[in-house]
Amino acid sequence: MNPVLTWILIAVGILNVISFFLMALDKRLACRRRRRIPEKVLFLSALLFGALGGTAGMWIFRHKTKHWYFRLFFPLLVVAQAAVLAYAISRYVI
Repeated sequence: MNPVLTWILIAVGILNVISFFLMALDKRLACRRRRRIPEKVLFLSALLFGALGGTAGMWIFRHKTKHWYFRLFFPLLVVAQAAVLAYAISRYVI
């Protein structure tokens, strides 16, 4: 596998882990009625190729599931990011 592609996949994996833990942390802060992580930070982490982790965190921790824009856009971002990654992999592997 191309080393550039390897680093891209590692970076995407790290970004997804960060998005997942941001959702967990925000849920914990919400339960403790403490200062929260702004929604734009959660969206930014999802936009930066962390949508899969953000979506998983949203459903596992049952956090932000009442907001229609999280329920709609996070899964759509997962599909879009998967398409971009599939295209990148096909360009480097084939």
